Amino acid sequence: MRRFINRLPLFVVLMMISSAAMILPAAVGLALNDHQTSRIFFYSAILFGILSVLVGFAMQTAPPVRSARRHLAGLSIAYLTLPIMLAVPMFEAVGNTRFLNVYIEMLSALTTTGAPMFDANRLADAVHLWRALVGWLGGFLIWVTAVAVLAPLNLGGFEVTSEAQNSVMVNSSTQMRSAAPGERLRRHAIRLAPIYIGLTGVLWMLLIMAGETPLIAVCHAMSTLATSGISPVENWADRPGGVAAEALIFAFFIFAVTRRAFTIAPNVKGLIRLSRDRELRLAVFAVVVLPVLLFARHWVGALEVDELANASAALSALWGSVFTILSFLTTTGFESASWAEARDWSGLPTPGLLLIGLVLMGGGVATTAGGIKLMRVYALYKHGTREISKLLYPSSVAGAGRLGRRIRREGAYIAWIFFMLFVLALAVVMAALALTGLSFDQSMILAIAALTTTGPLAQVAGETPIFIGNLSDPAKLILGAAMIVGRLETLVFIALLNPSFWRE
Repeated sequence: MRRFINRLPLFVVLMMISSAAMILPAAVGLALNDHQTSRIFFYSAILFGILSVLVGFAMQTAPPVRSARRHLAGLSIAYLTLPIMLAVPMFEAVGNTRFLNVYIEMLSALTTTGAPMFDANRLADAVHLWRALVGWLGGFLIWVTAVAVLAPLNLGGFEVTSEAQNSVMVNSSTQMRSAAPGERLRRHAIRLAPIYIGLTGVLWMLLIMAGETPLIAVCHAMSTLATSGISPVENWADRPGGVAAEALIFAFFIFAVTRRAFTIAPNVKGLIRLSRDRELRLAVFAVVVLPVLLFARHWVGALEVDELANASAALSALWGSVFTILSFLTTTGFESASWAEARDWSGLPTPGLLLIGLVLMGGGVATTAGGIKLMRVYALYKHGTREISKLLYPSSVAGAGRLGRRIRREGAYIAWIFFMLFVLALAVVMAALALTGLSFDQSMILAIAALTTTGPLAQVAGETPIFIGNLSDPAKLILGAAMIVGRLETLVFIALLNPSFWRE
């Protein structure tokens, strides 16, 4: 049995896991007396479970994949084709819709984008759980892939601090083979799964204690750890948990800011080491400075509406800014209920451009967050400050050690290349969306939302919400392709186009 599993390709393993995951919404539907939805997911689990086993037996004679690049190619194909299987039970459960809409919904969930295609009131509770579960599994998939495959290839943000040769593409085929991607994926999945499941379970129980219903709590817990932003409620302010639930979710955002939060030792030494993390420091700077500026901006706006004496409104506005900024910085996209109160208190519109800048920065390396990543932004910042220092003191010698010099020089160089590739991809997606008839503002917001895997951005960044379900079919397909590119990052596709890949 172990030999059978070890020889399975990545795509077949994902099929088996997806088939087994369908049992959970089937059980929830049965518990809620939604027998039709329960039968749909149960029969789909049996059908695709048998199919995946048959495909697994057929693939036993295939030679094992020993190239990390081929695993990346397989992962790209999985993101493209696996949502077809995931969409079948949801398509039958929702009804009165086209399969393309459900496919984009599942692709959005699997890439942790979380862009909703349907109104929340239209979907059954078991279907809401399925959306959150797919997003949760997609977050775990990209987390394990980052640690097991992208790290040995110096991709996914690891290239900034790596001591490898300064190159966008890894040219050493020996390093590719020595990574042993299949074995590394299994080993890291077994090691990281208890952490991922345990943190989700802890947050779920804490949200229930805060007053949320079990279904809403588990969906929000899974969406927080996966940074998918999927929620079963139409309006975030209607959640029964209130500010207490937001505070719990806020605390767990740290796992999307830095990968060191998963390995911190529960002692003083571990806390000191975590406090020195570069990504965490940059995130704390953004969470402290930006809300203060927004609060001052709101305070000036409140002068005109005579609300200065309302201390509770002021504190509510400050909390709404802090929570929403960290939520979008981690590319989760949860909007605090107090975020609307801040706008009402000050009488000022939503600073959508600020939210766009936050999702572009993104979360930490080797986390479930998307965006450019904080480490790359930090490298560009350190390089800029060093260049300004050299203008003032041309003969100065900078410190910070070997790693600091690496980040300022080679790391900043590679980070700038990635930034240019990201901007190029953004321009291509915007142009493609504009050809479908969308305006410049709509094209920019949707392109950034897809490439940074922050689907809720489309509903809060513009003057009016943009619902992806109302777009044309070509626009939906373009956004789907952009979600895959944003989840795997442009450097991964550059590595796949390396000529040495085809000679392996």
